[in-house]
Order: sequence, then C-alpha cells, then structure tokens
Amino acid sequence: MNTADARRVLETALICTQQPLTVRELRVLFNDELGADTVKELLGELQAEWAQRGVELVCVASGWRFQSRPEMREYLDRLHPEKPPRYSRAALETLAIIAYRQPVTRGDMEDIRGVTINTQILKQLEDRGWVEVIGHREAVGRPALYATTRQFLDDLGLASLDQLPELQGPTREGVFEAFARAGAPQPELAMAEESPAAEGDSTAAVPAADSDTGEHAGPPPAAGIGDHDPAQAIET
Repeated sequence: MNTADARRVLETALICTQQPLTVRELRVLFNDELGADTVKELLGELQAEWAQRGVELVCVASGWRFQSRPEMREYLDRLHPEKPPRYSRAALETLAIIAYRQPVTRGDMEDIRGVTINTQILKQLEDRGWVEVIGHREAVGRPALYATTRQFLDDLGLASLDQLPELQGPTREGVFEAFARAGAPQPELAMAEESPAAEGDSTAAVPAADSDTGEHAGPPPAAGIGDHDPAQAIET
C-alpha cells in the first residue's frame, strides 16, 4: 500500500468513528504492517492537509479525532440551537482545584475555597464524566481522592494535563471559560438529551457565589469515564 492510500484509510477511519482512536488502534487497519512511527508521520501529513479547512485533526487524551475548529462553532450552533449546559462559579472553581491539585479530597477543596462544597457539585462533575474517585487517603475516615478523567481532557481538546493553561492572574477567567465551553459537545457530534434539572441543584451561570448552597443540576452524564491517570499522554 502506498502512502496516499494509507492516508486515505486513516482519514476514512477517523472520520467515520465516533470516538478518538489511538495509534495502536489505527495500526490494526493495516494488520500492524505499519509501525507506530509511520502511522504518526501519516497523521502529521493528514493534519497538514486539513490545515486550511473548517475541520481539523487533533490528538486528545483518548486518541486522534477530527473536530470542527472553534471559529466554526458560531455557524454549527445554528443547526443545534439547544442551550448549552452552564456551570456555576462554585462548580468551575471546584473543577479547577481538582484539575490543578489532583488527587485531592473534599476537605482539601474546602480548605482552598474557604467554603463548604455542596455534595451536588461533585456529583455534577462526576455525572459529566469529568472527575472520578481514584482511591482513598490513608487518614481518619479514609476520605475519597478525586482526579480528572480522560473525558475531561478530551472535552477540552487536550492530550495531557501539562497542556492546561496556568491558573493564575488574568488567565484564571480564561480557564473558567474554557471549562464552561467544554461542557457543550461539538454541534456536529451526537448531542446528549438534556435531563430535567434536579430539585436543589444549580445551573446558575458563571457569576460568582459566596456559597455552594442551592446549586442546580448540571448537564447530562457523559458516555464514559476515562482512565485514572489523565496526566499521562496517550501513545501519540
């Protein structure tokens, strides 16, 4: 098989799949006759071919995938006018603490934020598939340790936690905005049906709140939860 045909096979598989594909999975397309380095090289060539189009080939935590470019969202949203999920400031701050300080306990989060964290906030983030319990700290009560998932990285379009922007100074608001935008799946992909908000939860927008009480329910659960070590980049 020549290089052009191999690229076409990769392109077809990546366009037709609903989930990101790793290099190992892509090698199966060729009965493992192409090495990992060759597949990576072909993927790089595909990226270059799509560089001037509205869709781009990217590498995220779970593998390689095609996705629309950010500047196309304005137009694609017109095909799916559903209101994207919104997150409270309390939820975004909690998510940021988990992302940047993981693994952390609920007590750690409360010490950093200085307020009690509503249980519904953690449930909201778990249901979204962004955080999960990866173990328990050997302390009194063995509190649960929370960490982010590969789903979280995929939704942000990142391959590893190393690619998160610095959470300090003027970049802080940008981080919150990025987290909030990630809650809305790409318009051209299958949209999960929104479930009714549960009583007592919060779907307040990003404006800050002094307390975590009265939070509204978050977005519908994601399809799956990622591995326990999201900081580790995939085989790219």
